[in-house]
Amino acid sequence: MKIGSFEFNLRELSGSMGDFGTLLPLAVGYVTVCGMDPCGLLVWMGLANIVTGLVYRLPMPIEPMKALAIMAIAQAWSPDKVLASGLAMGLTWLLFGLTGAMTWIAANTPRAVTRGIQLALGVQLALQGAKMASDSWGLAVGALLVVLLLRKSRHAPAALVLVLSGIAIMAFQGRLASLAGFSLTFPGIRQVDLRLLWPAMRDGGLSQIPLTATNAVIATVALIREYWPDRPVTERQLALNMGIMNLVGPFIGGMPLCHGAGGLAGQ
Repeated sequence: MKIGSFEFNLRELSGSMGDFGTLLPLAVGYVTVCGMDPCGLLVWMGLANIVTGLVYRLPMPIEPMKALAIMAIAQAWSPDKVLASGLAMGLTWLLFGLTGAMTWIAANTPRAVTRGIQLALGVQLALQGAKMASDSWGLAVGALLVVLLLRKSRHAPAALVLVLSGIAIMAFQGRLASLAGFSLTFPGIRQVDLRLLWPAMRDGGLSQIPLTATNAVIATVALIREYWPDRPVTERQLALNMGIMNLVGPFIGGMPLCHGAGGLAGQ
Protein backbone atom coordinates (compact mmCIF):
# COMPACT_ATOMS: atom_id res chain seq x y z
CA MET A 1 0.00 0.00 0.00
CA LYS A 2 1.38 3.42 -0.97
CA ILE A 3 0.19 6.74 0.46
CA GLY A 4 1.99 9.78 -0.93
CA SER A 5 5.72 9.25 -0.41
CA PHE A 6 5.09 6.49 2.13
CA GLU A 7 4.95 2.83 1.21
CA PHE A 8 3.55 0.28 3.67
CA ASN A 9 4.50 -3.32 2.87
CA LEU A 10 6.33 -6.31 4.34
CA ARG A 11 9.73 -5.05 3.19
CA GLU A 12 9.20 -1.76 5.00
CA LEU A 13 8.13 -3.66 8.13
CA SER A 14 11.25 -5.79 7.84
CA GLY A 15 13.43 -2.70 7.38
CA SER A 16 12.01 -1.15 10.53
CA MET A 17 13.53 -4.06 12.47
CA GLY A 18 17.01 -3.35 11.12
CA ASP A 19 18.12 -1.51 14.25
CA PHE A 20 16.71 -3.96 16.80
CA GLY A 21 20.18 -5.40 17.48
CA THR A 22 21.24 -2.27 19.36
CA LEU A 23 17.85 -1.07 20.55
CA LEU A 24 16.48 -4.16 22.29
CA PRO A 25 19.49 -5.17 24.46
CA LEU A 26 19.90 -1.63 25.83
CA ALA A 27 16.17 -1.12 26.32
CA VAL A 28 15.93 -4.43 28.20
CA GLY A 29 18.94 -3.43 30.30
CA TYR A 30 17.31 -0.13 31.23
CA VAL A 31 14.16 -1.97 32.31
CA THR A 32 15.65 -4.95 34.13
CA VAL A 33 18.73 -3.34 35.70
CA CYS A 34 17.78 0.32 36.13
CA GLY A 35 14.08 -0.28 36.83
CA MET A 36 12.79 1.97 34.03
CA ASP A 37 9.09 1.75 33.20
CA PRO A 38 8.92 -0.06 29.82
CA CYS A 39 5.71 1.75 28.92
CA GLY A 40 7.14 5.26 28.87
CA LEU A 41 10.45 4.06 27.42
CA LEU A 42 8.89 2.27 24.43
CA VAL A 43 6.03 4.73 23.81
CA TRP A 44 8.47 7.62 23.56
CA MET A 45 10.70 5.61 21.23
CA GLY A 46 7.70 4.92 19.00
CA LEU A 47 6.50 8.52 18.98
CA ALA A 48 9.99 9.79 18.12
CA ASN A 49 10.18 7.39 15.16
CA ILE A 50 6.76 8.43 13.88
CA VAL A 51 7.43 12.17 14.15
CA THR A 52 10.87 12.06 12.50
CA GLY A 53 9.50 9.80 9.75
CA LEU A 54 6.72 12.28 9.00
CA VAL A 55 9.07 15.26 9.08
CA TYR A 56 11.95 13.87 7.01
CA ARG A 57 10.29 11.18 4.86
CA LEU A 58 13.35 9.04 5.66
CA PRO A 59 13.99 6.01 7.89
CA MET A 60 15.55 8.39 10.40
CA PRO A 61 17.27 6.20 13.04
CA ILE A 62 16.14 6.69 16.64
CA GLU A 63 18.18 4.69 19.13
CA PRO A 64 19.54 4.79 22.69
CA MET A 65 22.65 6.82 23.45
CA LYS A 66 25.00 3.86 23.70
CA ALA A 67 27.85 5.13 25.90
CA LEU A 68 25.35 6.61 28.34
CA ALA A 69 23.24 3.44 28.35
CA ILE A 70 26.26 1.21 28.97
CA MET A 71 27.35 3.35 31.93
CA ALA A 72 23.81 3.50 33.35
CA ILE A 73 23.33 -0.27 33.10
CA ALA A 74 26.84 -1.13 34.35
CA GLN A 75 26.40 1.13 37.39
CA ALA A 76 22.70 0.28 37.89
CA TRP A 77 21.51 3.88 37.86
CA SER A 78 18.15 4.69 39.37
CA PRO A 79 15.29 5.66 37.01
CA ASP A 80 15.54 9.24 38.31
CA LYS A 81 19.19 9.47 37.27
CA VAL A 82 18.42 8.04 33.81
CA LEU A 83 15.68 10.63 33.31
CA ALA A 84 18.03 13.39 34.48
CA SER A 85 20.67 12.21 32.00
CA GLY A 86 18.12 12.50 29.19
CA LEU A 87 17.23 16.05 30.18
CA ALA A 88 20.91 16.98 30.45
CA MET A 89 21.51 15.60 26.96
CA GLY A 90 18.51 17.54 25.67
CA LEU A 91 19.89 20.82 27.00
CA THR A 92 23.35 20.00 25.63
CA TRP A 93 22.25 19.25 22.06
CA LEU A 94 19.76 22.07 21.93
CA LEU A 95 22.65 24.38 22.81
CA PHE A 96 24.90 22.77 20.18
CA GLY A 97 22.19 23.26 17.55
CA LEU A 98 21.09 26.79 18.41
CA THR A 99 24.61 28.23 18.74
CA GLY A 100 25.89 26.64 15.52
CA ALA A 101 28.56 24.70 17.43
CA MET A 102 27.56 21.43 15.77
CA THR A 103 27.82 22.98 12.30
CA TRP A 104 31.31 24.26 13.13
CA ILE A 105 32.41 20.87 14.45
CA ALA A 106 31.11 19.11 11.33
CA ALA A 107 32.83 21.61 9.02
CA ASN A 108 36.17 21.06 10.76
CA THR A 109 36.00 17.27 10.99
CA PRO A 110 37.98 15.59 8.16
CA ARG A 111 36.03 13.26 5.86
CA ALA A 112 38.48 10.47 6.70
CA VAL A 113 37.40 10.66 10.35
CA THR A 114 33.73 10.22 9.35
CA ARG A 115 34.56 7.22 7.16
CA GLY A 116 36.71 5.76 9.92
CA ILE A 117 33.84 6.03 12.39
CA GLN A 118 31.50 4.24 9.99
CA LEU A 119 34.04 1.47 9.37
CA ALA A 120 34.82 1.07 13.07
CA LEU A 121 31.14 0.81 13.96
CA GLY A 122 30.59 -1.80 11.25
CA VAL A 123 33.52 -3.88 12.48
CA GLN A 124 32.41 -3.48 16.10
CA LEU A 125 28.87 -4.65 15.31
CA ALA A 126 30.21 -7.60 13.31
CA LEU A 127 32.49 -8.67 16.18
CA GLN A 128 29.67 -8.28 18.69
CA GLY A 129 27.40 -10.36 16.47
CA ALA A 130 30.03 -13.10 16.22
CA LYS A 131 30.45 -13.05 20.00
CA MET A 132 26.70 -13.37 20.58
CA ALA A 133 26.52 -16.24 18.06
CA SER A 134 29.46 -18.15 19.56
CA ASP A 135 27.19 -20.43 21.63
CA SER A 136 24.89 -21.32 18.73
CA TRP A 137 26.89 -21.39 15.51
CA GLY A 138 24.39 -23.67 13.76
CA LEU A 139 21.57 -21.23 14.43
CA ALA A 140 23.77 -18.29 13.42
CA VAL A 141 24.72 -19.88 10.09
CA GLY A 142 21.06 -20.67 9.44
CA ALA A 143 20.11 -17.04 10.15
CA LEU A 144 22.86 -15.81 7.81
CA LEU A 145 21.55 -18.07 5.04
CA VAL A 146 18.05 -16.67 5.57
CA VAL A 147 19.42 -13.12 5.20
CA LEU A 148 21.29 -14.00 2.00
CA LEU A 149 18.44 -15.93 0.40
CA LEU A 150 15.62 -13.54 1.35
CA ARG A 151 17.40 -10.19 1.23
CA LYS A 152 15.36 -9.06 -1.80
CA SER A 153 12.14 -10.94 -1.13
CA ARG A 154 8.95 -8.86 -1.10
CA HIS A 155 6.80 -11.66 0.31
CA ALA A 156 9.10 -13.06 3.02
CA PRO A 157 11.65 -10.35 3.98
CA ALA A 158 14.64 -11.64 5.93
CA ALA A 159 14.35 -9.60 9.15
CA LEU A 160 10.65 -10.40 9.51
CA VAL A 161 11.28 -14.12 8.96
CA LEU A 162 14.09 -14.10 11.54
CA VAL A 163 12.03 -12.32 14.21
CA LEU A 164 9.06 -14.66 13.73
CA SER A 165 11.41 -17.66 13.74
CA GLY A 166 12.88 -16.50 17.04
CA ILE A 167 9.42 -16.27 18.58
CA ALA A 168 8.58 -19.73 17.21
CA ILE A 169 11.75 -21.21 18.73
CA MET A 170 10.90 -19.69 22.12
CA ALA A 171 7.38 -21.13 21.88
CA PHE A 172 8.77 -24.58 20.98
CA GLN A 173 11.08 -24.42 24.00
CA GLY A 174 8.16 -23.44 26.25
CA ARG A 175 9.68 -20.10 27.18
CA LEU A 176 6.63 -18.04 26.22
CA ALA A 177 4.43 -19.64 28.84
CA SER A 178 6.11 -17.69 31.65
CA LEU A 179 5.37 -14.30 30.09
CA ALA A 180 2.72 -12.10 31.64
CA GLY A 181 -0.47 -11.46 29.71
CA PHE A 182 -0.92 -8.40 27.52
CA SER A 183 -2.64 -5.28 28.81
CA LEU A 184 -3.08 -1.68 27.66
CA THR A 185 -1.04 0.82 29.66
CA PHE A 186 -0.41 4.53 29.16
CA PRO A 187 2.74 6.34 30.31
CA GLY A 188 2.35 8.80 33.16
CA ILE A 189 3.93 12.21 33.65
CA ARG A 190 7.27 11.98 35.45
CA GLN A 191 9.17 14.55 37.49
CA VAL A 192 12.86 15.03 36.78
CA ASP A 193 15.19 15.64 39.73
CA LEU A 194 17.30 18.60 38.62
CA ARG A 195 19.85 17.84 41.35
CA LEU A 196 20.88 14.77 39.34
CA LEU A 197 21.70 16.66 36.13
CA TRP A 198 25.40 17.12 36.93
CA PRO A 199 25.96 13.62 38.42
CA ALA A 200 24.41 12.13 35.27
CA MET A 201 26.60 14.27 33.01
CA ARG A 202 29.71 13.53 35.07
CA ASP A 203 29.15 9.77 35.18
CA GLY A 204 28.14 9.20 31.56
CA GLY A 205 26.94 12.24 29.68
CA LEU A 206 30.35 13.80 29.01
CA SER A 207 31.65 10.57 27.47
CA GLN A 208 28.53 10.39 25.27
CA ILE A 209 29.03 13.81 23.63
CA PRO A 210 31.97 12.90 21.29
CA LEU A 211 30.24 9.68 20.18
CA THR A 212 26.99 11.50 19.47
CA ALA A 213 28.72 14.33 17.58
CA THR A 214 30.61 11.95 15.31
CA ASN A 215 28.31 8.96 14.82
CA ALA A 216 24.81 10.30 15.51
CA VAL A 217 25.32 13.59 13.66
CA ILE A 218 28.28 13.81 11.28
CA ALA A 219 28.29 10.20 10.06
CA THR A 220 24.49 10.06 9.85
CA VAL A 221 24.35 13.23 7.72
CA ALA A 222 27.08 11.83 5.45
CA LEU A 223 25.13 8.59 4.97
CA ILE A 224 21.88 10.45 4.24
CA ARG A 225 23.67 12.52 1.58
CA GLU A 226 24.96 9.28 0.03
CA TYR A 227 21.63 7.38 0.07
CA TRP A 228 19.20 10.29 -0.45
CA PRO A 229 21.08 13.18 -2.11
CA ASP A 230 17.75 14.80 -3.01
CA ARG A 231 16.67 15.04 0.66
CA PRO A 232 19.42 16.99 2.42
CA VAL A 233 19.55 17.00 6.21
CA THR A 234 21.99 19.24 8.11
CA GLU A 235 24.03 18.62 11.23
CA ARG A 236 22.20 21.50 12.91
CA GLN A 237 18.84 19.81 12.28
CA LEU A 238 19.97 16.53 13.85
CA ALA A 239 21.41 18.33 16.87
CA LEU A 240 18.11 20.16 17.36
CA ASN A 241 16.20 16.88 16.89
CA MET A 242 18.12 15.28 19.73
CA GLY A 243 17.77 18.35 21.88
CA ILE A 244 13.99 18.41 21.53
CA MET A 245 13.60 14.63 21.88
CA ASN A 246 15.55 14.55 25.11
CA LEU A 247 13.93 17.64 26.58
CA VAL A 248 10.47 16.08 26.24
CA GLY A 249 11.13 12.35 26.61
CA PRO A 250 12.18 12.24 30.28
CA PHE A 251 8.83 13.68 31.36
CA ILE A 252 7.00 10.55 30.14
CA GLY A 253 9.74 8.14 31.22
CA GLY A 254 11.78 7.94 28.01
CA MET A 255 15.45 6.99 27.84
CA PRO A 256 18.13 9.27 26.28
CA LEU A 257 17.82 9.03 22.48
CA CYS A 258 20.01 9.91 19.52
CA HIS A 259 20.44 9.16 15.82
CA GLY A 260 23.10 6.86 14.37
CA ALA A 261 24.76 5.90 11.08
CA GLY A 262 24.63 2.19 11.93
CA GLY A 263 20.92 2.38 12.63
CA LEU A 264 20.29 4.19 9.34
CA ALA A 265 22.24 1.59 7.38
CA GLY A 266 20.46 -1.24 9.18
CA GLN A 267 17.00 0.15 8.45
